[in-house]
Amino acid sequence: MTPIRVLIVDDDPLVRGALSMMLDGADGIVVVGEAADARQALAAVDRHSPDVVLMDIRMPGMSGIAATERIRRRPHPPEVIVLTTFDTDDHIVRALRAGASGFLLKDTPPPRITQAVRAASAGEPVLSPAVTRRLMRHVASGAAAYERARATLAALTPRERDVVVAIGHGRSNAEIATELAMSLTTVKAHVSHILTKLDLTNRTQVALLAHDAGLA
Repeated sequence: MTPIRVLIVDDDPLVRGALSMMLDGADGIVVVGEAADARQALAAVDRHSPDVVLMDIRMPGMSGIAATERIRRRPHPPEVIVLTTFDTDDHIVRALRAGASGFLLKDTPPPRITQAVRAASAGEPVLSPAVTRRLMRHVASGAAAYERARATLAALTPRERDVVVAIGHGRSNAEIATELAMSLTTVKAHVSHILTKLDLTNRTQVALLAHDAGLA
């Protein structure tokens, strides 16, 4: 099995060292590089072609959120998990809208971080229960976001909207196929078309849009 290639981005060398030691010791995961700030991270992504990036938010110069957005706009980008000590609603929403696959706090137990890397590599969203609850409260309260989301989703076919609703409820592709009586290949095609039509980069952003629109 090809190992999951991970890049660690954090301005604290102790944090980088601890994460590297932990992940390099996990089965099927290899740390291919480290970066001390966001600009180094952009160069390291080009140099190492990681599958997953663990990204801090607050670093000198460019923020981790800005770096995440740049990384996710590249062709065939790695998944990005934001790993930080800052868990304000604003940070959570901005990171996910920038294209992050997940948001974890640095006090997350090591096995959970390892599990998150594997999940992100498989294209699954990664959110702790506490972060999910806060996120849902945040998106449920935005009337302007609701109107924007509804207008955006108007570009989809009824079947594509069904898939968006299922993604918003956290369904996997296999679960969507069963629920909507589709083949797995058809579901994957719908997801790809949805991302292209809505100019999104991952399923987490689709789920956010579904919640903004009050569909999940």
